[in-house]
Amino acid sequence: MQILLIQPRGFCAGVKRAIKLVEAALERYGAPIWVLHEIVHNTHVLKDLGRKGAIFEESIENIPDGAYTLFSAHGVSSEVEKAAAEKGLKLVDATCPLVKKVHYQLVRYVKAGNEVVLIGHHGHPEVEGTRGRVDPSKVFVVSTIEEIDGLMPRDPEALAYVTQTTLSINDTEHLIKRLQERFPNIKGPSTNDICFATQSRQQAVMKAAKRIDLLLVVGSKNSSNSNRLRECGEKQGVVSYLLDDYTELDPSWFREEDMVGITAGASAPEKLVQELVQELQKKFTVTSVEEMEVADEALCFNRIDLPEI
Repeated sequence: MQILLIQPRGFCAGVKRAIKLVEAALERYGAPIWVLHEIVHNTHVLKDLGRKGAIFEESIENIPDGAYTLFSAHGVSSEVEKAAAEKGLKLVDATCPLVKKVHYQLVRYVKAGNEVVLIGHHGHPEVEGTRGRVDPSKVFVVSTIEEIDGLMPRDPEALAYVTQTTLSINDTEHLIKRLQERFPNIKGPSTNDICFATQSRQQAVMKAAKRIDLLLVVGSKNSSNSNRLRECGEKQGVVSYLLDDYTELDPSWFREEDMVGITAGASAPEKLVQELVQELQKKFTVTSVEEMEVADEALCFNRIDLPEI
């Protein structure tokens, strides 16, 4: 067996920033620190931060009044911000800057008199938070061609679109194309606004697919970008599996002669990748472990500013 480690993989800049904010808040303010929603979608990260004193809640009503609280990397609605203020929560906002950018785009479009199509997954925390930055009745959430075909905006000439950041150009281009066919004057952001991490990881998988027999994606089941990576491998004709860690490996997946590609979603720690490699080395005769770097991710969010609260 040969192993091809696909790069870029694992933590993106927004995830690194969010985790550092939780750790910095615990150090400055002391435990416990409450976090609204999962700070990132990875079970191992959540367990590690939980051991350090982070408490994750899905509803702001469950957070004690006046508590030190972080908003997750996925962002929140204006209503949640209002409720947090009413409870007197001491807030640290860990929303990814790229998600914030989509929030600003959405608000700008609505203020200009447009309804907005939000391309994304129904119920995803990022989608709910983005949609809730304005009057939700002015936002249509779509994820399929059929939903686009069923759109009935009040004024087809006053329509714009934005996208969930954990979708890549490959995920959205057919939906954007259909929107432009139905509504030729629809406004939208540059494709440069797509999350770089989502795009670069999928491009790396597509390039690696020419060399591998099987793809392993390290990531949690509720991680949108991890699921998209697995789907990306399958679309390239490669048998692909999503697993939280090495304990979910099934030896029946493999042949001794396989070239196994390994990548990781944007919220998965590199430690899990290395443990997966070690487990494969225990179970099979691994003749080589090679790194394949497709792109260099230079973007980082170094500033970790905690408010004086």
